[in-house]
Amino acid sequence: MMTETERRTLEERFHTIKAQIAAAAQKAGRDPEEILLVAATKMNDAERVQAAISMGLSACGENRVQELLEKYEQNAYEGADLQFIGTLQTNKVKYLIGKVSLIQSVGSIKLAECIAKEAKKREICQDILLEVNIGREAAKSGFLPEDLQTALETLPNLPNIHIRGLMAIPPIATEGQKSSRYFTEMQQLFVDISTKKYDNVSMDYLSMGMTIDFEQAIAYGANIVRVGTGIFGYRPYAQTTSVLGDLK
Repeated sequence: MMTETERRTLEERFHTIKAQIAAAAQKAGRDPEEILLVAATKMNDAERVQAAISMGLSACGENRVQELLEKYEQNAYEGADLQFIGTLQTNKVKYLIGKVSLIQSVGSIKLAECIAKEAKKREICQDILLEVNIGREAAKSGFLPEDLQTALETLPNLPNIHIRGLMAIPPIATEGQKSSRYFTEMQQLFVDISTKKYDNVSMDYLSMGMTIDFEQAIAYGANIVRVGTGIFGYRPYAQTTSVLGDLK
């Protein structure tokens, strides 16, 4: 159970983040209403998620399928939009379709094909974002920038998916390498694709920026920011047990 102090702290953090988003948007000459705050709810229980929604949170993003399903059964996301923002294995796609409005982390043609197949079974159209490995990091998934063209020519032919934009997780900034370089590259990719006509592709969303850099991301055109620690604080990364057991 949350204590009253924990609830007040959560509310203060949430409204601080909202104010910082508004200030960053205004500084960039943008309407704050253009920016969607997706709270990264990983490792936060249903009570905390529901508390944030009661305070005005409109969108939740989960990183892990098993955790999403557990909290979904607990009605954790009731009253808010639910999106998937983490690395997704093809064998777990079937658990998400019909539950999430947007899958942000589609970083391969194989994964997109699997999503389209499962969406067709359920007779729905699944919105997705194409994840771009903008830092070319071996440990991260996503399309390399030079591979986006092929993806945009191939994926629109798949039934039951709709490409709504791009997503990226740039490398952690260091003294000599600032995130602005990657945000600039993502903004340019987004603009370039927006000027072209692809069937079944709508460049509606540019998702980039987290707790440490969302204000900078907004300055470079992001209209979805994914904030976890800034809202919920540092989370206890303990092992969680799902009522559904291990997913296969």
